[in-house]
Amino acid sequence: MFCDDVRQRTAELMRAIHEHPFITALGDGTLDPGRFGFYIAQDARYLEAFSKALATASARATDPGEAAFWARSAHTALAAERMLHAGYIEELGVEGFDASPTCLAYASYLQATALTAPYPVIAAAVLPCFWIYQDVGTALLERVGDTGGHPYGKWISTYADPGFAASVEQAKAIADRLAATAGPDLRAAMAQAYCRAAAYEWMFWDSAWHRETWPTQRWLSA
Repeated sequence: MFCDDVRQRTAELMRAIHEHPFITALGDGTLDPGRFGFYIAQDARYLEAFSKALATASARATDPGEAAFWARSAHTALAAERMLHAGYIEELGVEGFDASPTCLAYASYLQATALTAPYPVIAAAVLPCFWIYQDVGTALLERVGDTGGHPYGKWISTYADPGFAASVEQAKAIADRLAATAGPDLRAAMAQAYCRAAAYEWMFWDSAWHRETWPTQRWLSA
C-alpha cells in the first residue's frame, strides 16, 4: 500500500518530528508563548494556502465522493482550524507577522503542486498535513492525558480528536486508491510529493522554534 510505503520511507523523519524540541515542549506545556505565537501566526497564513490546495484537489478529483471530501476539508481548514488559531492569536497578541521563508516555501509548494501536478500527486502532497498532525496530536494526548489546564490543550485536543482521525483515514484511503492504479512514474511522483511535504512539516516546526526571519530583510527598505 502507498501509505505503508511512504510511512516506512519517512520513519526517521517522523522520529525527528516527535523528538523536536518544539513538539516536546508543546507536550510538556513548557513551550515559550513567543515561540508558540510565532508558530500560530505562521500556521494561520499557511492554512490559507492549504485550503486553496484542497479546493483545487476537489475541482480536479474525478470521483464525486473524493471531490466532496476535499471540499469539506478546505472549509474546515479555513473555518474550524482557523477558529482555533484566532483564539490563540487574540490571546497571545501575535498579529502582524510576515510569512517566514519556510511558511512561504511550503505554501507555495502546495499551491504549485495543486495547479500543475496530476491529481494523484496533489492527494499525496496534502496528506502529510493531515496524517502528521493527527500522529503528533495523538502522541501528545497519550503523554498528557487530561488536557484541562494545559496551556496548549486546545491544540492537542483538536488534532487528537476522533473526527479528525476519521478525516485522516479518508485522505489515506484516497491516496492508496490512486496509487494502486498509478504507473511506476506516477507512483514515484506521489511518493516524492509526500516526502517533500513531510519534510516541510519538520521545517515548519523548526522555523517556529528558531523564530525564523528573512536574512535579507536588513537590505530592504520598509
